[in-house]
This record gives sequence, structure tokens and C-alpha cells, in this order.
Amino acid sequence: MDSTPSPSSSSPFDLVSSALGRYIPRGGAAAAGPAESQDDPTGQQPEHDHPAVGRPEQILGAVNLDRELRVTHRNLEAPVFAGLDAVIGSPFVDLLPQGDVPTVTRRLRQVLETGEAHVARVQRLRRRDGSELVVSMSILPAAAPQEGLTVSVIAMARRLHLYAAETAIGTSLDIGETAQSLAESLLAWGDVAAVDLDFAVWTGEGVTERAQGRIRLRRAALVPDRAWPEGYVTLGEDLPSDASRLLSQAIRRADAPQSIVLPDREAIERVLGSPRLVRALVPGDRSAGVACVPLVLEGDPPVVLGVVEVWRRADRPFADSELFDLQELVARTSHHVDLARQHQREHTQVLALQRRLLPRSGGKTVQTASVYQPTTPDSAGVGGDWVNSFPLPDGRTALVVGDVVGHGLGAAATMGQLSMEARALLSAGLAPDEVLEHLDETVTLLDDSESGLAAGYSALGSTCCIAVYDPVSQRVALSSAGHLPPILVSPDGRAGPLPVHPHPGLGAEFALREPFGVHTFVAPPGSLLALYTDGLVEDPAVPIDEGIGRLAEAVAAVHPWDTLQQAARRVVSEVMPARQRDDVTLLLARLIGYRKGDTATWRLPARDDAAARARALVSALLRQWRIRDGTRDSVLLLVSELVTNAVRFAGGPITVRLIRAGPGLLCEVGDTGNGRPRLGRGGLLDDAGRGLHVVHRLTSRWGVRWTDTGKVVWAEVVR
Repeated sequence: MDSTPSPSSSSPFDLVSSALGRYIPRGGAAAAGPAESQDDPTGQQPEHDHPAVGRPEQILGAVNLDRELRVTHRNLEAPVFAGLDAVIGSPFVDLLPQGDVPTVTRRLRQVLETGEAHVARVQRLRRRDGSELVVSMSILPAAAPQEGLTVSVIAMARRLHLYAAETAIGTSLDIGETAQSLAESLLAWGDVAAVDLDFAVWTGEGVTERAQGRIRLRRAALVPDRAWPEGYVTLGEDLPSDASRLLSQAIRRADAPQSIVLPDREAIERVLGSPRLVRALVPGDRSAGVACVPLVLEGDPPVVLGVVEVWRRADRPFADSELFDLQELVARTSHHVDLARQHQREHTQVLALQRRLLPRSGGKTVQTASVYQPTTPDSAGVGGDWVNSFPLPDGRTALVVGDVVGHGLGAAATMGQLSMEARALLSAGLAPDEVLEHLDETVTLLDDSESGLAAGYSALGSTCCIAVYDPVSQRVALSSAGHLPPILVSPDGRAGPLPVHPHPGLGAEFALREPFGVHTFVAPPGSLLALYTDGLVEDPAVPIDEGIGRLAEAVAAVHPWDTLQQAARRVVSEVMPARQRDDVTLLLARLIGYRKGDTATWRLPARDDAAARARALVSALLRQWRIRDGTRDSVLLLVSELVTNAVRFAGGPITVRLIRAGPGLLCEVGDTGNGRPRLGRGGLLDDAGRGLHVVHRLTSRWGVRWTDTGKVVWAEVVR
């Protein structure tokens, strides 16, 4: 023993040492074990791996520390602790893996300050040769009048380690964390542990029984964390294709997944047959023996999810009992790996849906940036918040934000349905309030007894806000269904929430339903519009108005030269509640509009000469824009046809608008009629003689949108 007994017989160190005295076998190899272990370069005793019959395996030790956390006494005589350099006067943390030092140091100082013991922490201790020992560590305060701590360590017996390892591995649904936990648990059987997963498992795809020649393995976990030889396959890398094929063939004997053991380097080199594969798969010169255990998903037939490799030095061969325990641990945890795979698949699908709904580029008239941050990083936390911005065919831009009740796949599916429906209706020319009326009806239908409620999910109370920006008139039409008011920052820096008429939300009871209002306002170039969900501003500690006010201040601080995406992230970080309770979504839109020289608008009376006047005005403008003759002739014919139809069938004042937008010319003719022009099946004139076949052949696309006073027929010509 390296210490003398403590004067106080009641100290925890003496109590542990007393227990050691009762359980250490008398005489023989046990007494000689520590002396032999000091000279053994492997730090291991044969008695530890193969205990003699009838001899109990000693697994208890103790270390005394002073207030500086340095070793003052130690009792680590059992062979299982051989190689632990708990030198008197050295810091206790020298025994710990580097990554565990902060956590264990905090625990040690906490026991010093409070006097309350910290018991049964599963911990790894480093031996001098770099290998690690898994122990159950308890931290006990020293008995008065002494100061310091007593750390008792119990080398975890195999069966206890199996239970603890399986419990730790099953705590995460992340495929990487699950593989890492499995690899760390495997260190109890070797010096290096690796988990190589089928690429389909790693990405969350479905796994099936297939030709083993096509298997592709990716290194999902590797411990310990240290510098590896050049060429060695490390975390996140794919194994060479021939190595994957060799491993998959080796573990499938008699067409059934089985474990294999290659006891020495000679056998390894013979099996791999290539120096390149040896460099890729063998973690170092000292690692010469390996046990390969398949991760098998039970079934008929069983499916191999991957391969586990545990490496040892040649002087520590695998005993049959150890291989049995190793196989049992891998078998017990295979279903955790498959659960993580299924979670990965669902998470990938939901995030793909979420990203699909995120805004793309806003175009030349609007700049957009968005931030979406789920409550939790897993698929259960991905919920119903969504934002979208997209150009409409007639040159306007739609900005949409919504919040579907709940989280998970049900909310995400409803979110996707509402988002796509809103986009389709807005592209068809409906006004924001009309779109909300359709979404309200959709939520009601989704929540009937046969679909929504039967599935245990209700979308009632979902909210949505739609803003449509016209870059020519520089006006925004906005409607809201129960959503928090957007923030508008004018070019002069004034900021505040818009006065949106409150509404109970989508799917409200018939008696509570109110018409959706439309709030229209002017947004000069340089204005900044912020749409968001309640998770960004709702904090139980502050009133909601204060949260909205903080958001307005943060958005007002965005400089016109700031990159909009960076500004959006900064706003979220400044405003988001300290304790996030809901998904956070923010959409920033910088409204730019068209240059004055790229648009022209004329108002004409509905007279017989309206078409001729429109042709003259448009012709002069096209010459000024230097539009080529062929395009100019098409535009003049198009304007003449649309104005003639407006005079003949609609009446009232006529508005002609021409927009130069990128590679195209957008022509709009507005009137007071409410009839919808339709193109006949055979290309014949429809709706009492409208020449839509002419419009259809001259343009790349055309459509209709409705206004408060009538409708607008628009058409685009490529110049």
C-alpha cells in the first residue's frame, strides 16, 4: 500500500480501506499482483481476465484528496487497478480523460463546498498505457477534523457494465450519439472501438436484405479521441469499398451474421491482403487483435445494420467469456441503433418539408431573409411554423407566415398543405383576404371527425398572415387570421407594429367568424417589413406588447447596408426569450420596388378610340426603351386586343400599365368588369368574343387578378 493509515479511524478512506482488507484474498498471486502490475507494460493481469476458480475478483479502491484536489493517500492494490498512476502529490484529474476533466472537477469542488456526497457516477479512468478502465466513482467529504475528499472507485463488473451501457446507449435518438455511446461502452473490452454503419442506416433510409457486395460502410463512431495514423479511416469517412465488402463477407458465414476474431496482426494482414487496407482499418502498430461483431436487426431474414470492431494488443487475446459479453451488448443495443435510424429518417423528411417552405430569393424588387429555429433539434420539435416568399406571375411578391397548432409530423403535414394552398391561390390572382377564407375552410375540413380528430390532432386556432407587395404602386395589401401584427420600418427609421384588425384565427366556430379585413399601406423603397411567429416575442416574464416593442427596436436597428440574412440572425438572437418555449420564425423583407424609368401607367376612358390611344402611348415608350421591332409589334397587338375587350365587355375607366422586368415586358390592362376570361378548348374565342387565343400565342404566360374595383388581365412578353 502507498499510504499510512489515517489518524482518524472514522474517515471514509479508512472505512474503504477496511473493506479492502476484508475482501482482498490472502497470499498467493493476489498479494503479488500490484508489484507485478507495476512492471507489466500492458497494465493488465492475467488474473483479471481469467480469475482463478474460487477466488473473488477485487473491484474496490480508494483515493484521498486534499483541498487542491491532489492525491494524499491511495489504496489501489487490486490487480484490476494496475496501471492507474495515482502518484502521491499528483492532481487527481491526471487520471481522467481530457474531455471529462471540467465536469469531474466541478463535482469534486461541489462536494468540498457543500459537504454532500456525490455517489455512483459512471466514469472512465486512464491507465499509463493509454487504455481506460470503467468504474463507478463516488465522491465523499472527509470526516472532521480532516479536510479534503475521499474518492472511492468500483471497477464495474461485466454484467453491471452491460446494464449501464445499454441504459446509456438508449438515451438518445440521434444516430451519431447512439453510435458514439456504443463505442464508448465497448472500450471496457479493448483499447480502440469503432462502429461502422451501413450508409443507408446512417442516412435514415430503409434497410433491406440485399447483395452484400453492394454494402457501403461509414465510420459512425471511433474512440478514444486522439490523433490517428495517416490513412486510417476516422469519424465520418467511408470505408474503402473493398474493405466494406471484406467485412460484410467475413461476418456472414453460412449465410448468417456471426462474430469473428482475428487474434494477431499476421491474421489481419492475411485477411485484408493489402497494405492500403491495413493502414485504413488497423488503428496503429500496437493494435493487433480485433473482434468484429455485426449489428443485426432481428427478422426473417436478419438484416445487418453495420459492424462493430474492438481492437486489442496481441498480448491480450479475447477470452470466450469476454466475446460472449461483447456480443450480448451489441445484440442488446442493435434495436437502439435502428430506432435512431427511423428517427433520422423522420427528422430528415420533416426538415426537408420545412426547408422546402423556406423563402427563396425575393427577386429584384424584394430582398428576403428568414430564420427558423425549432424548439428542439429532433423531429418532435419541428412543428407548424412556416414562412414563405415568392414572386407572383404578375410581378408582385407574396410574403406569408403561419403557425399551425402543435408539433411533430401532424403539424408539419398541415403546415405543408396550407402553405402550398396559399401559394396556389395567390398565384391564381386571389386577394389575401380571399386566400384566408379558403384556408379557414381547409382547416375546418381537416379537423372533421374522420380525419383530424380521429388522428388525435387538431389544427383549429392556427394563424396566418399574408402580405402582397406591388413594386409599381409601392403598396402592400395585408390580411391576418389571428396572427401577431407585422413590424414596418420606414426609410426614415420609424418602426412599429401595423394596425391589423384582430381575428380569432383559422377554423373558428361559425358564430365567431368575421370577414377577413385587408390593411393597405404605402411602403416606399427601403422599407423593411418583419413577419414572425409568437415564439419570437412571447415570454411569460414580460407582456406580449413589450416583446413586440423589443422586436420593433431590433428591426429598426438594421442598417440599409447590412446583409439581410445576418441581420435576421442578429434580431433573433437579441429578441428571442432566454428560455425558448416554442418554434421561432422570422421573415425580413426589404422592399425595393421598380425604378421609375422601368414602369409607366396610363388611365384611359372607355371609348372607341381607347385602343388607338393606348397603342400610340405604348409605342412611344417602347421606342424610348429601345425594344426591338418584333417584340414591339407583339406588345402593340397585345395591348390593342386587351384594351378593345375591356371597352367592349367591361366598361368604366381603363388602366394600362407597362413594366420592364428583366428579360420580359409585363403588360397589364385593368377594367371594372368581374367576368373571368377563359380560353376555349379549341382555341376559339370564348366569353362573347374575347381574343384570348391571340393573347395566348403572343405571350409566355398570362393571367387574371381581381381588385376592389374589378379585375386586371396581365400578360408577359419575352423581349
